[in-house]
Amino acid sequence: MLVSSPIIFANDDFAQWQIIQQQSFQTFKDERDREFTSFLKKRWRKMQLRQGSKRDNKPKPKLLPIAKLKPLPKPTHHLPRIKPPVLKPVQIIRPPVIVKPPKGKSINTLFYGHRLQFPYESAFKTRFGRNINKKTISNYWANLSKADYKPLLLQLKKQHTALRLNDWAYVLLIHQLVKRLHPNRPTEQTLITWFLLTKGGYQARIAYDKNKVYLLMPTKQALYGVSFFTFDKKRYYAIHLDGSRGQQLGQVYTYDAHYPRATKVLDMRLSTALATLPQYETKHLTFRYGGKSHHLKINYDKQTVEFFRTYPQLDISMYFSSVIQPKTSKQLLERLKPLVIGKSELDAINLLLGFVQTAFEYKTDKAQFGEENYLFPEETLFYPYSDCEDRSILFAWLVKNLLGLEVIGLDYPGHIATAVRFNGKVNGMSIRYQGRRYMITDPTFINARAGMVMPQFKKTNPKVIKF
Repeated sequence: MLVSSPIIFANDDFAQWQIIQQQSFQTFKDERDREFTSFLKKRWRKMQLRQGSKRDNKPKPKLLPIAKLKPLPKPTHHLPRIKPPVLKPVQIIRPPVIVKPPKGKSINTLFYGHRLQFPYESAFKTRFGRNINKKTISNYWANLSKADYKPLLLQLKKQHTALRLNDWAYVLLIHQLVKRLHPNRPTEQTLITWFLLTKGGYQARIAYDKNKVYLLMPTKQALYGVSFFTFDKKRYYAIHLDGSRGQQLGQVYTYDAHYPRATKVLDMRLSTALATLPQYETKHLTFRYGGKSHHLKINYDKQTVEFFRTYPQLDISMYFSSVIQPKTSKQLLERLKPLVIGKSELDAINLLLGFVQTAFEYKTDKAQFGEENYLFPEETLFYPYSDCEDRSILFAWLVKNLLGLEVIGLDYPGHIATAVRFNGKVNGMSIRYQGRRYMITDPTFINARAGMVMPQFKKTNPKVIKF
């Protein structure tokens, strides 16, 4: 421990020293910034951006097998009848009215239909310049740190609550605001986003090369196809906030420190639906089951689809566990409820299989998007085509929320399916998981019913996807 010697001043010298110290403390709003700014000027290290992990790249079938239609099976033992699901009321949560401050500047921005207003200081309009290096970055941080940024952070926090933002949506809100402050200036956008996230307690950091500044953040869940480097045993992903998927590889420089008390890691889960100002469009879905034709009209929110477009690719379990926007959720359940009430569990499952198998057009992600691209349920309603994992995700959601039955995902080489646990014995192929029997259900195998498996996977033991 270092102990400094006492400092002795003459009266006039002491008074002058006091003035200098008071001015110095007024310059920075947070004492942490003085040390951090000094650190940014000195200690940076060279890091190698690595290529993000790849998903299962085994080719999917271009044409789907079709099972031969057989008479509907009857359970060998009595199965419970489906009861009406309890539907939760749709809640529309509007953001608070942000009153323009009596003094100072404010700026409006659009965020998934909402027009929001935020205060800001002139320091946030400062341009960065051309040279990207540790000194210019340190000076830019210092300039932002000396501004009165707390009113802006407070307004961001209010909107975080009002719009039910998860961590990813909060990052997008900040970036959308910053784009209004600095249109077409990506360096300023990245640096101010970094500053506000760090001040909000997130482990955001930046890196740079001779051409560009990158925003990097650790996440609780693995991201696929996103460049990263490892720092303090954590992967820091070079996230894209515009929905692009290109990877940047090469050497970059980053500072060798953490901002004090900035400890939050991005949680990419979608446990609540984003409260957009909805822009509804209609999907018309037609299918046949038991000799009858059924037509459903389902509204989905285009704003929610646009939000999902920005999402990095996640592990498939995250899509199985995601929520659906309230109005779309309510319509799906209300439209399908009359078709399953009073039926046995087996008949209800087979009806839902028939719906997901035949009401949607099939095309592989490679053919539709040029790359593997898992879809959230609203995206399956929006895009003209879907493939095996998209249908399995939607089917699993319907089984859980409409029928109340347990369901797991099945991961075959180049294919995703599901399996359902019935409350009685059902004939067909099954899988045992945690001591329980789950009947295989494939939402992509056309005309297949519970207990049927695509011919090429009959001898394959799939991995279980739990969610």
